Amino acid sequence: MARIVGVDLPREKRVEAGLQYIYGVGPARAKKLLEQTNISPDTRVHDLTEEEANLLAATIQNSYKVEGDLRREVQGNIKRLMDINCYRGQRHKRGLPCRGQQTQTNARTRKGPRRTAIKKK
Repeated sequence: MARIVGVDLPREKRVEAGLQYIYGVGPARAKKLLEQTNISPDTRVHDLTEEEANLLAATIQNSYKVEGDLRREVQGNIKRLMDINCYRGQRHKRGLPCRGQQTQTNARTRKGPRRTAIKKK
């Protein structure tokens, strides 16, 4: 089991796909990391040697902000928007979409399940 930056990578997947389980590493960054470390993208995670895993971990930690640090930064950015009370911050506070989507009929992901009004007789 390869553990890189505090994340257990799935053993049977290719390294290129396995690296994407790390928050902040997508397809493009995974390819770039493998090019920098000269590891074949076709290698399976369970076939990685200790040296290769350590090299990947060191490269990720030195080059990029990932996992906890990145999550903290994103949450800090959202909190700052809410503190300065800008439009996007207000939308975050209310749990509504921030990027101009229609909300009259859709936006169920942000708004949650429908709450039906109960009429009293």
